[in-house]
Amino acid sequence: MKYVVLIIDGASGWPVESLGGKTSLEAAETPNLDQMARRSTVGMTGTVPEGMEPSSACACMSVLGYNPRVFYKGRAAIEARSLGIDIAPDEVVFRANLVTVTGGRMASYAAGHITSAESAMIIDNLNKELRTPDLEFFPGVNYRHLLKLKGHPETLKAVCTPPHDISDQPIEAYLPQGEGSELLRSIMTASEKVLRDHPVNLERKIRGELPATGLWLFWGCGPLPEMPSFQERYGVTSAITSGVDLLRGLGQMQGMDVLYIDGVTDNIDNDYAFQMEEALKALDVYDMVVVHVEAPDEAAHVGSAGDKVKSIEMIDRDMVSRLRNYTKDKLRVLVMPDHPTPLQTRTHAAEPVPFMIWGSGVRTSGARRFTEAEARSTGKTVAEAHYLMSQVVRG
Repeated sequence: MKYVVLIIDGASGWPVESLGGKTSLEAAETPNLDQMARRSTVGMTGTVPEGMEPSSACACMSVLGYNPRVFYKGRAAIEARSLGIDIAPDEVVFRANLVTVTGGRMASYAAGHITSAESAMIIDNLNKELRTPDLEFFPGVNYRHLLKLKGHPETLKAVCTPPHDISDQPIEAYLPQGEGSELLRSIMTASEKVLRDHPVNLERKIRGELPATGLWLFWGCGPLPEMPSFQERYGVTSAITSGVDLLRGLGQMQGMDVLYIDGVTDNIDNDYAFQMEEALKALDVYDMVVVHVEAPDEAAHVGSAGDKVKSIEMIDRDMVSRLRNYTKDKLRVLVMPDHPTPLQTRTHAAEPVPFMIWGSGVRTSGARRFTEAEARSTGKTVAEAHYLMSQVVRG
């Protein structure tokens, strides 16, 4: 038996007027997902334990079969794992987004989706200007970067807000607050001075693109806890493909190999077909491949109903069709979002999501489509999503 887990990041959500009162999953034309749903176990599950943040780190840990209450200690350290950054016991790491603040408002949590190449130049300059023996920046994917601090555990007590939670809002009330926040604020202010006339920003302005006006610090944490490998826990070998450091880091925490596939990105320009083709080829080597697609989530964060629906349709056309046509071995598939990202709020919600288990030996539950409403209609509920993996692997 072979296994594929397809995580459609942020694909679920709420009905919106611009889509005729439908959710993005309902509005999208998804003939392949719908055909699978009619032959699948479909239901609803909770990926974010009560009281925990609805981040992809927490939610995807659940999807991959690990209880976040036990193993989740913070997101930045997971991304650090993907980037090969060691974290000593006296060190902490923070996500450091390049953002655009205009007139005191969060104009873009992603600095206009600045490229990785542009960001690398900016992070290099920030290190030249601000690095000390206790402070260093590390470049990541596009706007997502990391800050590592040594000897400042108090910063983990600061109250920080993700910038994608405050799109188009005034930032003053959401700057780091409370104990440990002074250093974080000072770093953010210092970054603004370095970036004010940075050549990358000058060129972006000439092209009519948003500049990166500064760093925004959040999601701080210390070193990662030890966790059992996926093979120890579930008895199968595994690999993961994703366009973001977070999922690669989660996979590495669980002993998964990372598949670096050309054309895999964090946005709608992802090469969906090639990502799935290479994932299915990897089943010649591994028992399971996890395929993570970020595009629907990114579209929802910028409030684009059209791009969210389009990305779901491209996943159906270019990825799910290939799953349905896989014939080299018996196959079982888990398809689900990690969390809802409603277009109205442009951020994650700690609400249940639909899931679908399809393939060899799976019982049908009566769903006609892969949507939130159809999943609820089956009456099938798994309260905590980390239990799903056992159902997929062990039946």
